[in-house]
Amino acid sequence: MKYLLMICNSEAEHAKIPAAERQAIYAAFGAFTQEVKDRGVYLGGNPLHPTSTSTTVRVRDNKVLTTDGPFAETKEQLGGYYLLNCANLDEAIELAAKIPSAKYGSVEIRPILELGSAAAS
Repeated sequence: MKYLLMICNSEAEHAKIPAAERQAIYAAFGAFTQEVKDRGVYLGGNPLHPTSTSTTVRVRDNKVLTTDGPFAETKEQLGGYYLLNCANLDEAIELAAKIPSAKYGSVEIRPILELGSAAAS
């Protein structure tokens, strides 16, 4: 089953991490990415630019409304994701726990609802 692992952490707290420690975190992400590729479960993933670069779109009364920034103010922001094809939720949890940000932020796991599949019924 396909799972989206959404990596959330505080951008403000992340910015406080010393550069050398941040480089070690990025290296750990590289190692994790290689592990999921080697296991054959990696389907994709990327870090995201900060929320300050985001645009929120709404349509109200057939008018497109845009707002600079995220939809809501939160303590943690979506910073990146992995799309994995895991055997089951247990494997997705095992892998999510290995994502470096899980140690100081959170990783939300959501199964992908594949349209046209039996799961969509």
